[in-house]
Amino acid sequence: MTDHEPAAVSAPTDNLAAAFQIEGWPVRGRLVRLGDAIDKILSAHAYPEPVAALLGEACALAALVGSALKFEGRLIVQAQGDGPVRYVVADYDTEGHLRGYCRFDEDEVAAASSGFARPGARTLLGQGVFVMTLDRGPDFERTQGITPIEGESLSLAAEHYFVQSEQIPTKVRLAVGSVTDETGTTWRAGGALIQLIAADDARGSTEEVWDRTRALFQTLGDDELVDPTITPEILLFRLFHEDGVRLEDARALKAQCRCSADRIGAVLSSFGPEERADMVEPDGKIHVTCEYCGTLYRLEPDVVDAQAEVQ
Repeated sequence: MTDHEPAAVSAPTDNLAAAFQIEGWPVRGRLVRLGDAIDKILSAHAYPEPVAALLGEACALAALVGSALKFEGRLIVQAQGDGPVRYVVADYDTEGHLRGYCRFDEDEVAAASSGFARPGARTLLGQGVFVMTLDRGPDFERTQGITPIEGESLSLAAEHYFVQSEQIPTKVRLAVGSVTDETGTTWRAGGALIQLIAADDARGSTEEVWDRTRALFQTLGDDELVDPTITPEILLFRLFHEDGVRLEDARALKAQCRCSADRIGAVLSSFGPEERADMVEPDGKIHVTCEYCGTLYRLEPDVVDAQAEVQ
């Protein structure tokens, strides 16, 4: 520990999720920083700026929560409603892979954005639900928590989820922005989460400490979460230097889709022969574009037919 802010470095650690601990406090926290990983996800589609920002927040949130999992599997964060954005989903697996996409009506997004610097999640999603799903693989049933979308931001929706579904006092900050340098303009995202550890006989009341932690956490700026020149260590030092804070269990994050020709073929093989025949394009192949990463697959119909026969 030091009593002065750590020196900035020219290449700060990026694309990571890490836990942090405030010395002696009954509070646990996590921090996520996303650079080229989120740029790859958001740049795969021509999203309007507000939609890209919403998806970036969802990805940061999925990494914040998913990186705390103690088992192999996936965490899926999604929200859907009757607004301009019909659906947003972010998918994190415990190898640190992230992907995500949005479905939206472009004209409705443009109308909702009129007069706003950037409309929030409630404006974009409308009335709907916020969902977190845990997937531990084919040998386990998925577990899912669902709450109404509460508050204007995805951060508030997540906080409401933790209080209602898990009874854990939680504060979340999410930020998405862009940076421009000599190579061009790229997306960045960041997120931070703190949760109160339940009181017990040894700790006694934790209410005062929680109030203080929330007050300090509230000073965290969006620019600090996305600024590539501010390392995670510097960011945490600024927040909690009076009490001592340490970063631990950092995990690398990477944009990586799970799509493949075999997976797409398996989905297509579930359709009937006539339906598959109708999918054939003039070049004699079936074209499928992955909703997540935008990769275009051109599959041979006879290969898909063969997959259908063995099912």
